[in-house]
This record gives sequence, C-alpha cells and structure tokens, in this order.
Amino acid sequence: MLTKAELLQPLAEHRRQNDVVVTTMGVVCPWERLSQSALDFASADSAMGHAADLALGIAMARPDRRVICLNGDGSMLMSRGTLATIVESGATNLILMVVENRAYEITGGQPVPGGGKLDFAAVARACGFPSVFAFVQAEAYDAALPSLLTASGPVFVSVSVEAGNEGPIARGPGEEAIYLRTSIAEWAVRFRMALANS
Repeated sequence: MLTKAELLQPLAEHRRQNDVVVTTMGVVCPWERLSQSALDFASADSAMGHAADLALGIAMARPDRRVICLNGDGSMLMSRGTLATIVESGATNLILMVVENRAYEITGGQPVPGGGKLDFAAVARACGFPSVFAFVQAEAYDAALPSLLTASGPVFVSVSVEAGNEGPIARGPGEEAIYLRTSIAEWAVRFRMALANS
C-alpha cells in the first residue's frame, strides 16, 4: 500500500506543464502542496462522484492535452457507469486514477462499501479500457509511471493508498489550496481561461 506522498510526488515530477489534473476529495489538498498550476481543478465540493465525468469532458474538448483525473474509490463507486462512457468516447488523452483508500476521508472516514474487495481494475477491463494498471507497492508504481503516462488511452489506474486524515474541504481566502480560495464558479472561469491560453 502506498502513502499519498508515494502516489503524488512521482506524478508531480512526471506531469507535463500543459497537463490538466482534476482532483477530488482526499487528494485535493495533498496535490496542491505539490502543484500550483492554473490547470489543476478541484472537483470536491460539488456533486460527489463526477470528477471522472468532468475530466472526460475536458479531454474531449481538448484532445491536444493529457488529462489526469485523481478520483476517489468512493467517488468511483458512485459513478461506475462513467467507465463505460469513457471507453465509448475513445478519449485517448485521458488517464483515470482511482485512489483506493477505502474511506470517505474528508467527511469523517466512513468506510467505502466494498472497500478493498471491489476490483476496480477488473471492472475497467470489463468495460473495455485498453490499458489497465493496478498498484499496491510504491516501487512497481514508480517503475511503471512513465510508460503509463504515455500509453494510448483511455488509461485506467487503480492505486491502493493508506487512508489519511484530511479534514473537510471548504472554500475561502484562508484555504491552503489556491483553487479553494475562490468559489468553484470563479475557479472554473480562471481554469477555462488558463486552458484556452496555455
């Protein structure tokens, strides 16, 4: 099982400057500690379970960009049908990573139903993802990351990660993450401008 740092630090190092990263729930703030990009979007305080949908929309609108979605296992559980939609879309520039910490971390750590039992990678394969990876060890993840980031997508990645203790996410000027210092609507405007101009 990886720590969040073991998951996110190598990804931050391999991320290209114009890659879009969509985060949700327990990885929103840890990702911001590594990345201050205007092309980061936190899908955390809106409808839970739709970060992958948002990432797919961005990938389809901008096929010239690599789009990486850091989704939670609880969020993925709520929208499993998105996996089939992603495959059907043919979005070759989308990488969907499911961070399996088996807990709804930012709402109090409640257990995710089927956590640790549901095989998301097998579900992704059954939906037709051409590239599917699953990691439980940092060494294997580190070794595979460069090639999976360049694989023709859509790419599905499941990573077993230790649950952390990130608290509830709120928006306001005192928030740590830059994309949480404004309303989601205002950040969406900034994000769209950055996407258009970079």
